[in-house]
Amino acid sequence: MRRRSRVAKGAGIFGAAVGVAAAGLATAFAVERALVRRSVNAPGDPYVEEPFGDQPFDRELTVTAADGTDLHVEIIEPESASDDPTIVFVHGFALDMGTFYFQRKALAERGTHRMVFYDQPGHGKSGKLQSGSYDLAALGRSLAAVLEETTVPGERIILVGHSMGGMTIMAFAEQFPAWFGNRVTGVVLMSTSAGLFDKAKLGLTNVVARASAPFIPLWSKAAQLGGGTIDRARVASSDLAWLLTRRYGFGEPKPSPSLVTFVESMNSKTSAETLTRYLQTLYTHNRIPALSALRGVPVLVVVGERDYLTPVTHSEQIIENLPEAELLKVENSGHVVMLEKADQVNAALIPFLEKLT
Repeated sequence: MRRRSRVAKGAGIFGAAVGVAAAGLATAFAVERALVRRSVNAPGDPYVEEPFGDQPFDRELTVTAADGTDLHVEIIEPESASDDPTIVFVHGFALDMGTFYFQRKALAERGTHRMVFYDQPGHGKSGKLQSGSYDLAALGRSLAAVLEETTVPGERIILVGHSMGGMTIMAFAEQFPAWFGNRVTGVVLMSTSAGLFDKAKLGLTNVVARASAPFIPLWSKAAQLGGGTIDRARVASSDLAWLLTRRYGFGEPKPSPSLVTFVESMNSKTSAETLTRYLQTLYTHNRIPALSALRGVPVLVVVGERDYLTPVTHSEQIIENLPEAELLKVENSGHVVMLEKADQVNAALIPFLEKLT
């Protein structure tokens, strides 16, 4: 009887613990939903009527990278024949070409430049790598394939990269330095890093940051659960994803809910399989020597002062290696600076482009 009593007591305690945990999770999800609902419905959203999503283009094509991945490309032609450089935009991790929504819109209205946009492998409308992990060197070769297919010999090019897109440009420079100063006559690096990515503290306290320093290798082990399992978990916690996007993507305490939703939608469309297969190459990224290829080429570096993913120190390190480059620090802005503070970024980007025409 005593043993049965102990077993029953143990089962009761276990059941109570499970019940408390379940209640805690239910409460947490309810709080998340309430926070998101209140944020999304807050008045004064300047972009509530903005039709985020696909934008018009003059031509689309598929470029096959050296590793066999099919890349979705969209091209916008200038309103009249022009000798101005073609601008090629390279987006970052867990995003797609929509990253440059406001830059694409502003430059298309001007109608002076030919523009090329493409989705990185495993992102947006591009295909996925068939096997193995993604590699930044391969992304540099993918950029080379896009340039070879969408530009003509001798044509001047300006490269614009955000976050992993900036790293892709560095990987391209490392492998194809002869393009710089010859074909590539300007570079814009937004919210990116040349080699300190593994030391990002994500805006956490020093104690927590030190404890979680190797977070990316641990995340990569999540792939063992299977992409479908992780994706289902992401759907179940979509409210939390929205809140995390607001926290780590933006600098303003109350950014446009429509912008947050737009960024989170790009994040959520990127499969967990793709995310985990990119983590190791991002964690080990070190292309400081590759910056030497950019010397003598006009470079504009842009960073949000509240960027927790690639902090200001990362951009300052780039400037240390490219002392002639321009540095724009944008107040009250986070990692998606070109979306959150589009007017300020465009006010620096357009004059920079005009100097290179």
